[in-house]
Amino acid sequence: MKNIAEYIDEKYDSDEYTLVAPGIYQKGDEYVTSLSFEQEPEYGEGTDSTDISQYPLEDILDTYFVSVSDYYEAKNSQATSECYLEFCSDDMDDVKGLRTIIGRHVCNVEKTVNGKNFIALEIE
Repeated sequence: MKNIAEYIDEKYDSDEYTLVAPGIYQKGDEYVTSLSFEQEPEYGEGTDSTDISQYPLEDILDTYFVSVSDYYEAKNSQATSECYLEFCSDDMDDVKGLRTIIGRHVCNVEKTVNGKNFIALEIE
């Protein structure tokens, strides 16, 4: 994933959402933020927004204890290189942590430790 950026959807202008920190909104008991990014097929990721890859997304969710709450189907159905997702957690600090990947490069890389191969999330 590259070109990771904050995305502010128009739905956040409704009474359902309250801005509680830069780019973070509260809806009920959950905190949400949205990001846009481009996938990198050379790292085994999808080629466009209609094919958002499981990895490194799954590892990002696990690392920051967040889940995907909106896939923005209308935006991601346009087969563009830019993808959009909303992430949520019941802990605002988890969402703040996720936002630290804005502007960074995130990918899965193969590593070898003590002769054993494994895949690790790398945030550059």
